[in-house]
Amino acid sequence: MDRVGNAAKILAGMRSNPQDWRIEDLKIVARKYGVIHRQHGTSHVTFRFPERPMVVVPARRPIKPPYIRQFLALVDSLKVEP
Repeated sequence: MDRVGNAAKILAGMRSNPQDWRIEDLKIVARKYGVIHRQHGTSHVTFRFPERPMVVVPARRPIKPPYIRQFLALVDSLKVEP
């Protein structure tokens, strides 16, 4: 299954229900829309895009809704169409 092809579907799902997402789902969306992510031996993943505020998300599951909303705000700031 092509997970990157599902990025728009994952993004739509996050918008409708910001609960119970995995860090891998955020990474798939990030890769699709050019958001850089890194996790160097820490329990958090940092998502960045030039000239946008970075978003730091705990990597443990499930990710709490406030972190999903912050991630969605970053993606939305890129003017991404679902």
